[in-house]
Amino acid sequence: MLEGITESREQEAFPMIDLRVTTQRTLAGLAGLALAGTLAAAPASAAEPSSTLQRRLDALVTDGGFPAALAAVRGRDGRTRHYTAGVADLKTEAKVPVDGRVRIASNTKMFTAVVVLQLVGEGKVKLDAKVEKYLPGLLRGKAGDGRKITVRRLLQHTAGLPDYDGVLLKDYFDIQHRHYEPYELVQAARTQKGTPVGRWSYSNTGYVLAGLIVQQVTGRPIGEEITRRVIKPLGLKKTYWPGLGDQRIRGPHPKGYWRTKPGEPYTDVSTMDPSMAWAAGQLISTPSDLNRFMLGLLDGRLLEPEQLEQMKKTVAAPQFDTTGKARYGLGIATFTLSCGGVAWSHGGSAPGYATSNAATEDGRAATIATTALPADMKTVKNIETALDRALCE
Repeated sequence: MLEGITESREQEAFPMIDLRVTTQRTLAGLAGLALAGTLAAAPASAAEPSSTLQRRLDALVTDGGFPAALAAVRGRDGRTRHYTAGVADLKTEAKVPVDGRVRIASNTKMFTAVVVLQLVGEGKVKLDAKVEKYLPGLLRGKAGDGRKITVRRLLQHTAGLPDYDGVLLKDYFDIQHRHYEPYELVQAARTQKGTPVGRWSYSNTGYVLAGLIVQQVTGRPIGEEITRRVIKPLGLKKTYWPGLGDQRIRGPHPKGYWRTKPGEPYTDVSTMDPSMAWAAGQLISTPSDLNRFMLGLLDGRLLEPEQLEQMKKTVAAPQFDTTGKARYGLGIATFTLSCGGVAWSHGGSAPGYATSNAATEDGRAATIATTALPADMKTVKNIETALDRALCE
């Protein structure tokens, strides 16, 4: 059941150069659409980092109870090592596909933020303009007021907006195959009371609004803009935005599993309607493509220096990690590594899948994905440790 390691050398011209937020909400069964986190990279020094990570992935399966785990680690030499553990299908015990596709959930926020910042660079959006300018009359009431909230605050999670998932996700199986329009998500959030503007509070609602701003400004769907502006330029061949009504995961992938309580039998939830996540978490990708995206972003392939600098301006985000030291920028976060220095990351979880990923500005990157959500905080820490050691050893 435990698979081995494969290695490849990436051919793109890159120079050598998270599962944390609202973890408690995920463990409480809120489907994990908001779960995100950071942890990442620095120069490696261990003689056999590949075997070390393989053992950690094996332990996530044997001790952590995950059906499968898969990972990709890209070194400064341009080589990517792939890892798998467990089985892709609990019934057939099929092998886990190397670099298989998974739902990357809140990692989508990085892609959405990039598109907004590209529009800022083109003079079509202003970071410090009010949401009302682009979406007149949409945001009103106790949830928040679009006349007082800026675009920057949406991307930074300081808009004070309540989340919609607590309203809609009473029972995941009731809505697993339901399609939601983005305005329905905003409406659900509007029934809740917001927090003071300026206080950091993670919210999927803010990124749904950011997606709506993109559509309003460009006249095109957010998925199309992400594909045209991010996925295609970076050559992310295994990354895609699911089309309307597309509930499956295309191409090789491990099945994703869900259970409401530890110890319960897993239910296959690979097929689902991802519209509840939309611009906050709808994308499908692979570990190596996520690494490629992170490195391309940090290398300036997607944003002009001024916009990338704005993206990296961070505020304290104590709820974003398990240590309370995380800081959040515009769709991307930073975290201090055990080996020194910081890395840029996000992470994300959806029913069936969780990803923890990070990259450094010296050209290293790693992504670890599991095919179920963590059952407890100890498991979350084990995943974080595996990612940290993959980049620090």
